[in-house]
Amino acid sequence: MELIDKFFLDFVTIAWGQPTQLLLLGAGLFFAITAKFKPYRYLIHAFDVLRGKHPSKGAGEVSHFKALTATLSGTIGLGNIAGVAAAIYFGGPGAVFWMWVTAIFGIATKFFTATLSSLYREINPDGTVNAGTMYVIKNGLPKYMLPFAYMFAFFGMIAGLPAVQASEIVRITESLFFSDVENFAYIAGAVMAAITAIVIIGGLKRIANVSALLVPLMSVIYFASVFVIIILNFQELIPAISSIFYEAFNFKSAVSGGLVMVILTGIKRGVFSNEAGVGTEALIHGAATTTHPAKQGLVAMTGPIFDTLIMCTLTAIVILMSGVEPTAENKGVLLTAESFQVMLGSIGPLILFFVVLCFGLSTIFTYSFYGTACVKFLFGKRGVPIYQIIFISAVFGFSVGGFDLAINVVDSAFAMMIFPTLISTIWLAPKVVDKANDYFRSL
Repeated sequence: MELIDKFFLDFVTIAWGQPTQLLLLGAGLFFAITAKFKPYRYLIHAFDVLRGKHPSKGAGEVSHFKALTATLSGTIGLGNIAGVAAAIYFGGPGAVFWMWVTAIFGIATKFFTATLSSLYREINPDGTVNAGTMYVIKNGLPKYMLPFAYMFAFFGMIAGLPAVQASEIVRITESLFFSDVENFAYIAGAVMAAITAIVIIGGLKRIANVSALLVPLMSVIYFASVFVIIILNFQELIPAISSIFYEAFNFKSAVSGGLVMVILTGIKRGVFSNEAGVGTEALIHGAATTTHPAKQGLVAMTGPIFDTLIMCTLTAIVILMSGVEPTAENKGVLLTAESFQVMLGSIGPLILFFVVLCFGLSTIFTYSFYGTACVKFLFGKRGVPIYQIIFISAVFGFSVGGFDLAINVVDSAFAMMIFPTLISTIWLAPKVVDKANDYFRSL
């Protein structure tokens, strides 16, 4: 196990080097400039589409709203609860600022990737849709670029495994309620595997229906809890926010690695939070019912606003206001739970547990669709049952495994998905601009 841990630690360190960081931030800036910042100017319209003000008909499996809630169920949740806590542990408060930067650029990135996914998707005779980066490359780029499609799909299978979600659900459940139960992780893992099997076999529509119920409900509960914390401890709010900005540019940061580590951690956790540039969102947004590709791109770009600029910020404020120091033992979701307990008393961890459980499970369901879509591309429908068995087994396996291994596995796969996604999106950016201008003229 130590060799496996070391391998993924070394791999993720190399994969998330400066080339990856520059590609992510540079691509987001490139997309924003190429589109003349028009997507940002149509944010109000994007929210109107999301609310159903401009309904769409035609091919597709899910509505605009369900496509967004399904993708948000893969981003809002442990990326915002455990991921932010991990960011503060590894990179200090300043890492949160760089998560914001990643999200702001991610708005433009998601507009481009989702628009392309909708533009180059394939409609099957039974009405189901094949969409995602691999189909953008297959149908939009020259044939010699096809290996990038296979590269994306291969690492998409790995990234789709429920590593962090299964691990963190077990950790917080055991910590709060079952610390005295021997081998609790094995019991919890088996229960989660059974629940997962029931949902994921129903496909995207069942996953989207579950997400459309859980995500808004959990978001409201979480937002209300943090709002109460801020009201009761308003005097701590300004110092908490100030520490984020101060540490973001503090060259003498106490965090190991200094400013470089702060920036690197913020970008990694920002990507884990909103997944902009990874290409996962394109797998679902491309399958949405829409009358125009750019219309779905507008819906997709609201994702980083919800999951990073709002939800991640709420988590960071609670942790920083609580004064709880992150350690090797409480990093991740346990740090957030301890912070909630300090701020709200014994009811705090219970609220967080309920939110983590629902968000974590909905994220697992969504990730199963990501992995399944990649398997279909690589092996056809015959590979889906085999992957589902592997996925359900992974729910159990990562429930028993450690947090460090889980987060390094996901980070490694995400890093390798970024290159085919952003290279193809940059290549086809003029197509997006044409479609965007066409749509904006029609308004």
